[in-house]
Amino acid sequence: MLSILTVNIGAASRHRAERLLAWLATRPEHVVLLTETSAGSGTAYLLGEFARAGWAVVDTSDDGDRGAALVSRIATAAQPMDLPEVSIPGRVAAAVLDTQPQVCVVAVYVPSRDRSQAKTERKETFIASLLKALAGLPGNLHRHLILGGDYNVIARTHRPLHPGFLPFEFGLLEALAEQGLIDAHDHLWPGAQPYSWTGRTGDGYRYDYLHVGPALVPRLHSCAYLHETREQGLTDHAALTMTLQADGTELPTAALAIPRQIALFQAGASAWRTSES
Repeated sequence: MLSILTVNIGAASRHRAERLLAWLATRPEHVVLLTETSAGSGTAYLLGEFARAGWAVVDTSDDGDRGAALVSRIATAAQPMDLPEVSIPGRVAAAVLDTQPQVCVVAVYVPSRDRSQAKTERKETFIASLLKALAGLPGNLHRHLILGGDYNVIARTHRPLHPGFLPFEFGLLEALAEQGLIDAHDHLWPGAQPYSWTGRTGDGYRYDYLHVGPALVPRLHSCAYLHETREQGLTDHAALTMTLQADGTELPTAALAIPRQIALFQAGASAWRTSES
């Protein structure tokens, strides 16, 4: 089985990044897609620790903007993969994995916006360029594509259908479907309405997604939102995990180095739970 996880890290500070790393160290996924990365010390710490542990790291972020990164303990193709057509390249991180069948993974962080014309146009341009870049992938890669991250959009069928979203935002999910890219969670859990982010008013939004190309749909095994990332204050987004049938060449990775103070806290909490049971 190949497993993928995507999580928005909310431009984590160094302290929160240490807690995130401790949580990620417990996870079994082979590939982790990180969105809302930043030029701050938290992102640098996370990516540095994954690199030191032997994971492949793809970081295309721009120092002046939030971005996306991909870390993998499955070997990646020697030649880096990029999508130069995308209007904000740092918002996309991509790699071809050494798997059978060969899989192309793309992490994406779609810009958010307010009511200003500049930010609205920036988001619309990014979405249009992303869709064009995906459509332009070689056929085999497109059929074996895994796209995931924080899309910052909801579907027209979202419950509730929050006001304020524009046609081009609904259009992102619809255009992905037209390209044959399937929403993994919707496919496995039709009719469900999970939320991956909750606003200040308590309203829930499904912003985080994983899509797969048509050749991978029959290989889907599981897909689920993990709400402990929000409940534990690691980030304000739920993570999303997916497994599918594929074999990959694993890198000789070491254990992720959890900060000593966090490891001691976890050990104490574990001992307390054991004594109470």
